[in-house]
Amino acid sequence: MNTEADVIVVGAGLAGLVATYELTRAGRRVIVVDQENQANLGGQAYWSEGSLFLVDSPEQRRLGVKDSRELALADWLASARHDRDPEDGWARRWAEAYVDFAAGEKRAYVRRLGLGLLPLVGWIERGTGTATGHGNSVPRLHYTWGSGPEVVRTFRRPVLAAAASGLVTFKHRHRVDELVIENGSAVGVRGAILEPSREPRGVPSSRKETGEFEIRAQAVLITSGGMGANRDLVRAHWPTDRLGPMPASMLTGVPAHVDGRMFQITERAGGFVVNLDRMWFYNEGMRHWAPVWPGHGVRLLPGPSPLWLDATGRRLPPPLFPSHASLATLRHLRMTGYDHSWFIMSHLMVDKEFALSGSDQNPDLTRKNCVLLLQRIKKSTMAPVRAFFEHGEDIVVRRTLPELVEAMNALTSESLLDYERVEREVVARDQQVVNDYSKDMQFMAVRNARAYLPERLLRIAAPHRLLDPEHGPLVAVRLRTLTRKTLGGVQTTLDAQVVRPDGTTFDGLYAAGEVAGFGGGGVHGYSALEGTFLGGCIFSGRVAGRALARDLV
Repeated sequence: MNTEADVIVVGAGLAGLVATYELTRAGRRVIVVDQENQANLGGQAYWSEGSLFLVDSPEQRRLGVKDSRELALADWLASARHDRDPEDGWARRWAEAYVDFAAGEKRAYVRRLGLGLLPLVGWIERGTGTATGHGNSVPRLHYTWGSGPEVVRTFRRPVLAAAASGLVTFKHRHRVDELVIENGSAVGVRGAILEPSREPRGVPSSRKETGEFEIRAQAVLITSGGMGANRDLVRAHWPTDRLGPMPASMLTGVPAHVDGRMFQITERAGGFVVNLDRMWFYNEGMRHWAPVWPGHGVRLLPGPSPLWLDATGRRLPPPLFPSHASLATLRHLRMTGYDHSWFIMSHLMVDKEFALSGSDQNPDLTRKNCVLLLQRIKKSTMAPVRAFFEHGEDIVVRRTLPELVEAMNALTSESLLDYERVEREVVARDQQVVNDYSKDMQFMAVRNARAYLPERLLRIAAPHRLLDPEHGPLVAVRLRTLTRKTLGGVQTTLDAQVVRPDGTTFDGLYAAGEVAGFGGGGVHGYSALEGTFLGGCIFSGRVAGRALARDLV
């Protein structure tokens, strides 16, 4: 067969870069095909905060966190609840392999490439309140020094060096429309050449076609990402039975090019695409005051203290507290019949707990700036937080509760909040703060979390009354659903080889990253533990690259 490379990698995101890095280490020739321009190299990973899920790390041990492979796997499987056959057959095995990687070689692997870790470990997605239920039993969120852009640079540097030596060729603005299959094997890709684009990273680009292309290789690796920006695909797969009706109004947490096209293209070629009804959303989305892509939303990364009310002013029931259980909270909110909810916070809570997700919202981490890092002690001094308070449409600040509720109602088309109901919730909550003990489960959770020193110093405010004027003014934040990740995808073996619906392997066709459900067609099952998406791209891209480098002639 006349080929132009050993492997064609479809998609220049993190998984594609990792796989290309591994392939070129073995001397393999790679063509990377991507529909966007060079500015978008690294894909969604660039926009992330760059956190990594690690198990029993030196950072954890120095902070007194007792973790283990066994505990992490128990948490993972309890959250994933893999219960489908054959859809989850490979996913469960990928989950075990990924936890082994997170508890073993993962930290050394990224550090050898120059990726630094901060000595702090965060505790996100704390769970639903039972030892056998969803959630992280201990802090596992490891912050990278340089955030998402540095994670991308870690793998981009060696790949660009390989390109300079002739092992890698980039085909930007090449949109794959078809997999070339001959005698049951994938031997290439066909598609359209799109007109050149000079748009900055993340900005939607033209889809005007200027030509066609066909490229052939020994194998094709799909690393094209998920479908978080394709509202039609999200709607088609929205799990109404599990999450209730899809919101009429949602924010988008990924650039417009995250369109999910390769799911249908792979399925049409004969690959097994599974579990697309499993998706990962956030409930704490705010509209970006300076959007890069359509519907651009930013997630408020909450500490556990804010009072969370639904659109009508009713407090969310336990254990649906901030930072605990994203999808369980989403289901509850969808059953209210409204597309928004509210946080009520004191100014003290803002100073401790008002953090924003994304590399662009964390310049201290992204720029590796120690001076800016000190501002985390008082988050209201951080420029991105101030910008949302000054320009954002979802935040109101008032001195008194009546003024706050009036301003909250003014933000929505319908005045849904009854002051007496909101006051009742706030006063009842404040009455529980008088003692160090309480029947309020949210305060129990806050005090448990504050037992962990980094959270107490940097992340969680001491319990206090919302209506205490010493901690004012009052702040209300309108929150909406934010699309983010696709948890299902192309089913693959533990070597990242695509599986057919009958269970046989698809010769020459591989998949990694989000398009493969981060491995096996859904390594996370129904629910993720956070910090696992970048790591899933790294792990599955590494597996794919090494398997292809080993097995190709």
